[in-house]
Amino acid sequence: QVQLLESGGGMVQPGESLRLSCVASGGSTTAMGWFRQAPGKERELVGTYRWRDGKPYYATFAKGRFTISRDNAKTTVTLQMNSLNVEDTANYYCAATSGGIITSQLADPTSYPYWGQGTEVTVSS
Repeated sequence: QVQLLESGGGMVQPGESLRLSCVASGGSTTAMGWFRQAPGKERELVGTYRWRDGKPYYATFAKGRFTISRDNAKTTVTLQMNSLNVEDTANYYCAATSGGIITSQLADPTSYPYWGQGTEVTVSS
């Protein structure tokens, strides 16, 4: 059973940066990524890393501002968020899967059976 432990998050002002980290334990994974959910909204993909591709996939809103990186052991993914704005306020969740996942499934939360507890990001002036 894969377990995910998130760290980071907090409150920042618009334009500032934050970094979130997620460490997986208890089993191997094939993909790890980050989703977010704002109050009253559906959970949405921020970005995800499918190990076999060697590169991350990003949601449109994340491109150019957010960067996902991984360690060589494929147990940790880090989300670097720059130029944050108030619309980025949400709970951010690490997600992972140990099974196969095709490209069309990468943005679907139901494709990831393992989830972290979530970490809150608040962007406010």
